[in-house]
Amino acid sequence: MNINIASKNPVKIEALKEMLLDYKHLQNARVESIDVSSGVSDQPKSLEETITGAKNRARKAYSECDYSFGIESGLITVPYTKSGYMDVCACAIFDGSEYHLGLSSAWEAPERVSKLMLEDGLDMNEAAYKAGYTDNMKVGSAQGLVGIMTKGRLTRKEYTKEAIRTSLIHIDN
Repeated sequence: MNINIASKNPVKIEALKEMLLDYKHLQNARVESIDVSSGVSDQPKSLEETITGAKNRARKAYSECDYSFGIESGLITVPYTKSGYMDVCACAIFDGSEYHLGLSSAWEAPERVSKLMLEDGLDMNEAAYKAGYTDNMKVGSAQGLVGIMTKGRLTRKEYTKEAIRTSLIHIDN
């Protein structure tokens, strides 16, 4: 079995490989990493845009494989939060004809970070750096801002695995 992942981000690739081990029919799959664009903004600002980005990635990566995975994180509006927004990760699996979607839990970034993303157009990496939460300009390819904010209790990889796990419900059943 061949699986393509529409990302060169090592966190996303490792998350997928680890999740596949939990599924007998997928654990021996060969995983190929393909760099494709999401077709949405660098920092999606709605659930629709986030899911569209994941679907676009999965569709563009579908070539000579059984399944392709597209993973996209973005902001969604959530009432009663401090900033009005939370971050969520979407995973779209494409099998050549259908999409199978899953989402992670959602979490709220510090207001300053959200403001930099919404008002200055920065992505979460840039906003976390500019707000002083990290000195890593590619924190999303490491523990992620969620890892910093939870003090390692929920890392970007584990957060990504949540979205992969919920999208695999459709493949597993």
